[in-house]
Amino acid sequence: MYKKILLPTDGSKYADDEAERATRLLAEGGEIIVLSVAGKLTSTAFQFRSNVRKINKELYEEAEKNVEHMLSLFDDSLNVTGRVEEGFAAETIIRVAEEENADLIIISATGKSGLHRFILGSVTEQVLKTSEIDVLLVPNK
Repeated sequence: MYKKILLPTDGSKYADDEAERATRLLAEGGEIIVLSVAGKLTSTAFQFRSNVRKINKELYEEAEKNVEHMLSLFDDSLNVTGRVEEGFAAETIIRVAEEENADLIIISATGKSGLHRFILGSVTEQVLKTSEIDVLLVPNK
């Protein structure tokens, strides 16, 4: 059982499976931290700043919705908090896990079907390769 679990979400349809696993693995009195990472664009000579600001705002709002949805999957008796961060997903997931002293990161695999089912998404792969914290990879069904 784990005292503190980081549960990153990108709003995918696999959230239910991840929430269920986190609930089963949480120690009594433990905490689940739901995290969604909003990418952040920077303006270049070819982009208008106002357009980049608008896109960044939309990305952040989408991340907030992802967290709200995931939080709604948990029973109110559990200690579950939400967090939205801006940055590169894999780096931010690992940074937040370390800041929060998480014992476990639960993350889903990505892929569609057939051969693609065995190919991990780049964020998941980076987290698996670089995290010093235990990672539970939840297969997509």
